[in-house]
Order: sequence, then structure tokens, then C-alpha cells
Amino acid sequence: MRGTCAACDCELDETPIKVTIGGNTVEVCCNDCAQALREADASQAQGDGI
Repeated sequence: MRGTCAACDCELDETPIKVTIGGNTVEVCCNDCAQALREADASQAQGDGI
């Protein structure tokens, strides 16, 4: 059973990319989605300090 991408909800293939966001590991379908999640996490972290 495969899941879906944490960023775009596309179906994951047999080699998903694992990304750690906020202390949780999620799986994404491609490098573009991995980068988008990393950028969103970094933006959120900066906002927490304000």
C-alpha cells in the first residue's frame, strides 16, 4: 500500500523522498515538493520568533 505526497496529494511510487518537517518525517513524490515543504517549514519557523 502506497500513500500520497504530503505536499500535492499525488500517489507515491516505490521510491518516495523522505523530508523531516517540524520533527515529523513525511514522504513526498519529487524534489520540487520536498523543497516546497522545506521552504514552508523555514518560513513558519521564522514566524514563530516574532
